[in-house]
Amino acid sequence: MIGLSFEFFPPKDQNMNKRLLGCLSELSVFLPKFVSVTYGADGSTRDRTHNIVKKIAEETSLVCAPHLTCVGSNKEKLITIINSYWDQGIRDIVALRGDLPKYDTSMKRGNEFSHAVELVDLISNLNSFNISVAAYPEVHPEAKNAEEDIDYLKKKIDAGASRAITQFFFDVDIYLRFRDRCKNSGIEAEIIPGILPINNFDSMLNFSEKCGVSVPKYLFEKFLDKKIDNETKKNISIDYCKKQIELLSKAGVKNCHFYTLNKSELISKILEE
Repeated sequence: MIGLSFEFFPPKDQNMNKRLLGCLSELSVFLPKFVSVTYGADGSTRDRTHNIVKKIAEETSLVCAPHLTCVGSNKEKLITIINSYWDQGIRDIVALRGDLPKYDTSMKRGNEFSHAVELVDLISNLNSFNISVAAYPEVHPEAKNAEEDIDYLKKKIDAGASRAITQFFFDVDIYLRFRDRCKNSGIEAEIIPGILPINNFDSMLNFSEKCGVSVPKYLFEKFLDKKIDNETKKNISIDYCKKQIELLSKAGVKNCHFYTLNKSELISKILEE
């Protein structure tokens, strides 16, 4: 039985808040090991993230792992947030650099932190959190090459991270080769595969292009076939994810992380089946 975790984003309004709570409720029946809540570029969703994390921690039995980014913040502010989470009983954090804001793409921007490893080091020296970091089976878009990317992941693990969660991927072999390279580089921490069910093919393509994720020809052929209806597309997505999970399980993967996009229908059907 594969362990599960789910990622959500903080709602912008009451309608989205209602949808998120419904999604949380529906997916909680699958007993996730934790749920994570994202943090916008430059900390732009900070208050909304904190509010939904607090709500989950106080009103559910779910383990919540808030995302925390260091871009656009300083040490004092980060320490305040980290200690606040600890005082709330939060023991898991997803530590990320964060997306650079569109109005300023420089790395340092006058801030004290410019890389996730610095944030991991800060968190691990403050409290005993379970720290998750990001990993990229198809290489981070800003990395020079795959070796540099894995070296940087190792630095984050060595700084105190206990596990890595990958960017989503569609070709399981890409993940397995990446896991092997990590192990050969001395990374002992678990590399949890990220899974993205396809709710909307065009949106997925845009997201994949930004993240450097390759999309198999098979999916193009299926989703761009004008003869099939939306229900058939849902079934294609469900079947594809089921196959991914089956292959990952056979390869010894113990846990999977779902990018929910605050939608539960496809994930529920995938896991039920």
